[in-house]
Amino acid sequence: MDALINSIHTAYEAFRADAALQAEKCNKAAGTRARKASLELEKLMKEFRKASLEASKK
Repeated sequence: MDALINSIHTAYEAFRADAALQAEKCNKAAGTRARKASLELEKLMKEFRKASLEASKK
């Protein structure tokens, strides 16, 4: 579970940095990277939900 949380943290930091670049400097490539990172975050959050539910059952 710790590895999953670290992956979520890394993906969020990448999203945050690219989203800030897009908002502040109108960087279109950063917007594309931010959208890609948001999709990755969505997948990781679903994995976290499953792992969290399994851990709570034990």
